[in-house]
Amino acid sequence: MRKNNLQQLYGNIDIYLFDQLLKGRFDTCQRVLDIGVGGGRNLPYFLQNDYEVFGVDTNPTAIDHVKELSMELAPANDTDNFVVATAEDLPFDTHFFDLVICSAVLHFAKSHMQFDAMMQSAWRVLKPGGYFFARLASDIGIEDQVKPLSEGEYLLPDGSVRYLVNYEILQYYITKLGAELFEPIKTTNVQDIRCMTTWCLVKPK
Repeated sequence: MRKNNLQQLYGNIDIYLFDQLLKGRFDTCQRVLDIGVGGGRNLPYFLQNDYEVFGVDTNPTAIDHVKELSMELAPANDTDNFVVATAEDLPFDTHFFDLVICSAVLHFAKSHMQFDAMMQSAWRVLKPGGYFFARLASDIGIEDQVKPLSEGEYLLPDGSVRYLVNYEILQYYITKLGAELFEPIKTTNVQDIRCMTTWCLVKPK
């Protein structure tokens, strides 16, 4: 029964986002945006705890699914909050969100220019004092095992092609955006075939 209750409350949430919830990091947030919302795996907690939840995805089927999820878990949450859109062209006002989640999305950029556009777009809609939570592929710890292709894309040992960041790129954007880390940068190495980095920024007031 306890297991079922946890599943109902948190769904299949990103474990590192779950960590931030346990720390109470987002308790004062109200408006939450999930960029690349997919099936909505990171939404159940927010929908069931009176957050105003928004989501974007390029896949219309995914948006239809999260609208149904929202209606089921939080009937008062406006389903018009979920729209088909790209990460680099978010259809929201500047300084609109208290929390922007971007989990497993940024590494699908096809060039440095697109990655920059995605970051600038996410940062634009975030309020001063707001939180940016990202999980993205990196070469940290597997630098000698990835093959550079072009424009920041690499072939990984698992056969996938991803836009990869490293510490230098992450630090460059921290400086460029005037951001601060609210959690140390953490990287998970999955059997030397890929690495995923958790990048947690706060926008100064």
